Amino acid sequence: MLTVFLLALALSADAFAAAVARGASAGPRPGLGRALKIGAVFGLAQGVMPLLGWTGGRAAADVVQAYDHWLAFALLGAVGVHMILEALKPLEADQPPLDREALWPLLVTAVATSLDAAAAGVTLAFRPEPVLLTCAVIAAVTFAVSTLGVLAGATLGSRIGRRAELLGGLVLIALGTRILVEHLAGRG
Repeated sequence: MLTVFLLALALSADAFAAAVARGASAGPRPGLGRALKIGAVFGLAQGVMPLLGWTGGRAAADVVQAYDHWLAFALLGAVGVHMILEALKPLEADQPPLDREALWPLLVTAVATSLDAAAAGVTLAFRPEPVLLTCAVIAAVTFAVSTLGVLAGATLGSRIGRRAELLGGLVLIALGTRILVEHLAGRG
């Protein structure tokens, strides 16, 4: 079971970084409820993706592994660029506040940070632990780590204001770039 926990921790690292960025870029300091919501979305994505990889079999894993890094790079980059552009926009007196509760950017980020988990899911067929238990542990660990990440990011965000959104965008772009470079370097 220690191996499953370590796998869960490793798979949750990207979600943690993205959760810190989301917490830092939140307008008013997000409360525990919002942190739990974000943690739940990241946890659900991280728990479902290995199950999809497991059910997809070896053929689907080859396709996912061949392109997951490019997809993660594109999705995280797009969300990051959007955050940067929003941070750089001049504030106007009649401008409505940004919708920090919008679900689509959260879902895109959650899926992008969990693509590697789909490929990792193929290996679950060779593990002695039941696949559903393993996916539940991955989801629970990611939920906890991401919730803490949002709260940690919120503390940072309240200190640096709008620059937090800029920083969050840069972190997401860096995260997508890291995923891309790691995969390309592993193939070289």
